[in-house]
Amino acid sequence: MSQEAENRLATVRAAIAKAEKDAGRAPGSVTLIAVSKTFDAEHIRPVLNAGQRVFGENKVQEGMRKWPELRADYEGVELHLIGPLQSNKAKEAVQTFDVIHSVDRDKIAKALKAEMDKQGKHPRLYIQVNTGEEEQKAGIAPQDADAFIAKCREEYGLQIEGLMCIPPVEEAPGMHFALLEKIARRNGLDKLSMGMSADYEIAVQHNATHVRVGSAIFGERDYSHLTK
Repeated sequence: MSQEAENRLATVRAAIAKAEKDAGRAPGSVTLIAVSKTFDAEHIRPVLNAGQRVFGENKVQEGMRKWPELRADYEGVELHLIGPLQSNKAKEAVQTFDVIHSVDRDKIAKALKAEMDKQGKHPRLYIQVNTGEEEQKAGIAPQDADAFIAKCREEYGLQIEGLMCIPPVEEAPGMHFALLEKIARRNGLDKLSMGMSADYEIAVQHNATHVRVGSAIFGERDYSHLTK
């Protein structure tokens, strides 16, 4: 297991480096987020041992359960929340995560601001944009993004670092990455969290600064052992 994970991680890192070069971007301009959701510590440790320090989790509770022990054993871990956030989990999210990618409505923005002020801890924040306007997916609609970014900054006093999106699986991702980049640019944002195992190389071409790669590193996920 250890060698397999190390080999897969090396393959992904090499592909990112090639995509950066092909796109004329500086080496190391893309941060790899290894998405460890559903995987336990024994699967994560080999990836940590191979030098990876940036990880993503989909659920607050899962991050709280797995990462305190791992962080005690490995220095320099940066943990990203990349899944939807409920306002009643804002306290735990601020406690646990260094970066939150899924700010997408007023209720979340208010809850995060209150907790950040209370805890004196300020995770970096990304606004999730639902570029495909899919009903089942989290994220602010593209046409509402500018106003929401402004509201987060001016009304809630939040520092927004960048934008995140998850394109519809049945559509070409490039047009969604281009849309996210356009929204970011006109709002003075230069961080873009986009691209997953199937399309991260395309995302690099569209100036992604963070790519979220899980199965290409950890292998296929088994959801059967998970509880709600």
